[in-house]
Parts: sequence; structure tokens; C-alpha cells
Amino acid sequence: MSYYSVLAVTPTSDDWVADYIGSANQLVIKHGGKYLARTKSHQQLEGESEEAVLRIVIEWPSKEAVLNFMSDPDYLPHLEARTAGSHSNHFLIEGRDELA
Repeated sequence: MSYYSVLAVTPTSDDWVADYIGSANQLVIKHGGKYLARTKSHQQLEGESEEAVLRIVIEWPSKEAVLNFMSDPDYLPHLEARTAGSHSNHFLIEGRDELA
């Protein structure tokens, strides 16, 4: 079953961004992930305002894949840099319809 990472990221510093992008790209692929969207072009259609500069969606082949990515020793310094240099929210969504 697929899982989806949905992130809202607003950088507070650009110091981490250049190093993060290349490394994260390789590590996402290593763990079977695929970027579906990484964009500044987004619009909130409902709910209370949740400002974010970037919206990111990553498809994963399993929950284990994303958890392995998040705990990969090669990713941890990049995760720490991103969380220190941004306001980030990361949601993991199981790709199933429980209301069908």
C-alpha cells in the first residue's frame, strides 16, 4: 500500500537549502520514494489560514520506506538543518479510502 508524505515548509534561513535538495533527492530515491509535487504554487481553498512557502508531496511504497528514510543516518543531518532553518509540518498519509 502506498503512503504519502505531505509537507508544508517555510524556510527561515536559506543556509541549508542548496545542500538539502541534492542529498534529499538521492535519499528519497534510495528509499523508494517519488516526488509528486515540490512547489511554491499552491492555493488554500478551505479552512483557517496555514501559510507555507512550499508544499511537497512524496509517494512511498510503504510506511516502512518513509520511516527508514526519516531515520537514515545520511538524512539526519539534513533533517536537523531543515527543521532548524524552517517552519515545517510533515504528515504521513496512508493511501486508502476508509470512507468508501
